[in-house]
Amino acid sequence: MKDCVFCKIVTGKIPSYKVYEDNDFMGFLDIAPLNPGNVLLIPKTHYHWVYDAPNMGKYFEVARKIGIAAQKAVGAHSINFLTLGYEVPHAHIRIIPRFDNDGHTDGIRLSAVKKIAPDEMKKIAEHILKNIKSQMSKVKST
Repeated sequence: MKDCVFCKIVTGKIPSYKVYEDNDFMGFLDIAPLNPGNVLLIPKTHYHWVYDAPNMGKYFEVARKIGIAAQKAVGAHSINFLTLGYEVPHAHIRIIPRFDNDGHTDGIRLSAVKKIAPDEMKKIAEHILKNIKSQMSKVKST
């Protein structure tokens, strides 16, 4: 879809803090993060809704892998996975690290966006990517 912001990220027309990529999916830091380490995981093919993606099982397995890596990278106590699909009409799973007193009471508050400097975003992305690579090398060695 030519006007889709996420499709433009997939094609490299818009830069991103990429943390994951395979043939089917791409994960990158949200530029309006709800917490440090907030990753958006999208299918590289344009689908409006998460449930439209034909390989939904793999989609959530990748989200789990990224969530564990993000949790470790930012020292979160847990991870929330959120799928709404109204903000950007391209399927995406929000992977949101959670912290004590993070401003999200009774779930996730979409208005509780955090300001994170670009250099810090880059560091977070690098840590998540490193943790994903570490997970993958452990799986290969077993």
